[in-house]
Amino acid sequence: MMQTSYTRYLYAGVVALLSWWLVQLTELGGPQGIVVGPHSPDYFSKGYSKWEMDGQGRLKKQLLTDEIIHFSDDGITHLLNPLISFYRDSTPPWVVGSASGVLSADGKELLLNGKVTIDRAAAAQVRALKINTSNLKVLPETSYAETKEQAELISPPNWTTGIGMKLVFIEPIRLQLLDKVKGNYEKK
Repeated sequence: MMQTSYTRYLYAGVVALLSWWLVQLTELGGPQGIVVGPHSPDYFSKGYSKWEMDGQGRLKKQLLTDEIIHFSDDGITHLLNPLISFYRDSTPPWVVGSASGVLSADGKELLLNGKVTIDRAAAAQVRALKINTSNLKVLPETSYAETKEQAELISPPNWTTGIGMKLVFIEPIRLQLLDKVKGNYEKK
């Protein structure tokens, strides 16, 4: 009888030893801790769109982009092919686009990199306008944009160029070229 109790303890010890060994074996083959770099994305989206409405439920702003990538360390968001539209009741929307952009952590500043185009279609009492520039800073909350780069304004048959530009998209619309302004205008 004494031998039977020792045998039970021996079997229990062997089972405990095998269990411990299996646990060690699965930890070695399982996933190790993932090391994330200091500036790495915490989320992304492809085919992203965002609409903002005014108090009466009318479309105020629209953002479309092929891809967004948000970084957790600084809170900035990178955009691929962003297209932002500013809507108003009395005129067609202003449509601003570029190949890439960076949105600040607080969402108040959008830096559009490289070539930037700004378009407004023609309508009653409004001529079509296209602006070609680069490296544009847009403040979406206040419908304001500015650049220190060259800007080309085309409203056929007129065109104007200058260095540096400030533009307010809301009524009253204000567009200002800052330096070296020249152009060609239709004569009556």
